[in-house]
Amino acid sequence: MADADDVRRLALALPHVTEIDSDGFDFRVGNKGFVWSYPERLPGKPRVIRTDVAVLYVGDEAEKQALLLGEPDLFFTTPGYDGFPLVMLRLPMVDVARLTELVTDAWHMRAPAELRDA
Repeated sequence: MADADDVRRLALALPHVTEIDSDGFDFRVGNKGFVWSYPERLPGKPRVIRTDVAVLYVGDEAEKQALLLGEPDLFFTTPGYDGFPLVMLRLPMVDVARLTELVTDAWHMRAPAELRDA
């Protein structure tokens, strides 16, 4: 079982990562987001930052669909994320080893080549 502290520890261990001030967590590399807290928006209610759910960059629609269909207990999406290579991850449902893989993969996909190679 993972939590926001695990996300923070893993993200900050990667090179050239900055944390953006937020009500949850929000990490960037090369000024591009790769993992952040899910800003849940329910009709007629104010936005709520969910630190038990991470939004992860996954690269492309094919990977997004593979994760959503293959592991629906871990991953989900909402209509607001349609067309974007992003999935939401239920942190209490994932172990730290898998979270490490997901955060690291998201970093690799978003980091500019000069930062990845440095």
